[in-house]
Amino acid sequence: MISREENARMTLTGAAMPAGKLMRLYWQPVALADELAGPRPVKAVRLMDQDLVLFRDEAGRLGLLDRDCPHRGADLAYGRREHGGLRCPFHGWLFDVEGKCLQMPAEPPDSRYCERIRQGAYPVRERNGVIFAYLGAGAPPAFPDFDCFIAPASHCFAFKGHMECNWLQALEVGIDPAHASFLHRFEEDESTETGYGRQFRAASIDSNIPMTTLLREYPRPKIDVEPAPFGLRLLTRRLLNERQTHLRVTNLLFPNAFVIPMSAEMTITQWHVPVDDGSNYWYAMFTSFGQPVDKDEMRRQRLELYELPDYKPRLNRANHWGYDSEEQRTRTFTGMGFDINVHDQWACESQGAIADRTREHLGTSDKAIIAYRRLLLRSIAQAEAGETPLMVLDAAAASGITGPAAMDAIGPTEGWEAYWPEVDRKRRSNASWAKSAA
Repeated sequence: MISREENARMTLTGAAMPAGKLMRLYWQPVALADELAGPRPVKAVRLMDQDLVLFRDEAGRLGLLDRDCPHRGADLAYGRREHGGLRCPFHGWLFDVEGKCLQMPAEPPDSRYCERIRQGAYPVRERNGVIFAYLGAGAPPAFPDFDCFIAPASHCFAFKGHMECNWLQALEVGIDPAHASFLHRFEEDESTETGYGRQFRAASIDSNIPMTTLLREYPRPKIDVEPAPFGLRLLTRRLLNERQTHLRVTNLLFPNAFVIPMSAEMTITQWHVPVDDGSNYWYAMFTSFGQPVDKDEMRRQRLELYELPDYKPRLNRANHWGYDSEEQRTRTFTGMGFDINVHDQWACESQGAIADRTREHLGTSDKAIIAYRRLLLRSIAQAEAGETPLMVLDAAAASGITGPAAMDAIGPTEGWEAYWPEVDRKRRSNASWAKSAA
């Protein structure tokens, strides 16, 4: 049972909050690189209850600054990008990507006041289309050698979407293996040949059975959760017969990401990043072990639901997530169309801005949720005690955190434990860029 105090410890991510202090020990996605395209690469962003401005200077360097000018608090998101930094339009103070004040043009020419002013600035790094920020104190951790970070740009596609709810309930959907048989159930199966770019429309590895069939007809999985160097590994089995078992391998990347399969050759690494306590963005990196990703098609599909420039969904609470009772009776379990992002949106947002976990009654199928919450609370306590939590990595440790493996596959009922690592090994051996998985 989760108490109100524990719920607050896990969900609130302001700078003074326990979970906020923990989350600031890690790199967090803050924008897509695409959002800085165009003639003025300056963007207001909000991350974990902090208002910031992200920009590229004329040399292409990324900067992330506190949004309020340290002079009199004017909004730097409206700043002029010039002369090696971002200039406040109010009095012309100019700041570079490190927060150093370069100019105070209204001050006397011999004034050295500029040397004493520093704007809050934060490290930023770009990885395969996602810009990450570090809001913590001291040096940031190293990036692990996850597949989505080391794959060539041609084999990775990044996208995002907005959700009107707390980050934790959104993340917990991604580490819940049981929900897919219900929330994402379709009463009809499409050809797996036309499922590119859409989750649960492909076939499992070593079969031609559509994932929609497997999820619909085998709704009672056996779930095993085990600790891993990166967080948690989830092994979900659906017994087909005495000889064959469907195996789904997914992963929790601590603290707020997961890796799941998309198709036989593609995986999804997805973060749920707090904007504030009542909203979050998901950032997904789609990584291919086979052919280069068709980025134009992937983007076209997702822009059918999400509107620019804020990546907010067209289907939401205001229009009941597109709910149709006749469709629910005859075609889908939810009655909310065939895009699983809408299903997840409803499941998360309908719990309220912050889910009241004191009212839950968890079952056996929730063992991954339970394991993650224990890990999260333990890590918050470690951070409070000044200890180093899981996945705060130095360069040596980061190079050993690879993969991880994620797949849907039809394997043997007896010997499945050896089957899935071999499937992963074969897939990686055919990808010139891939490392063996941790």
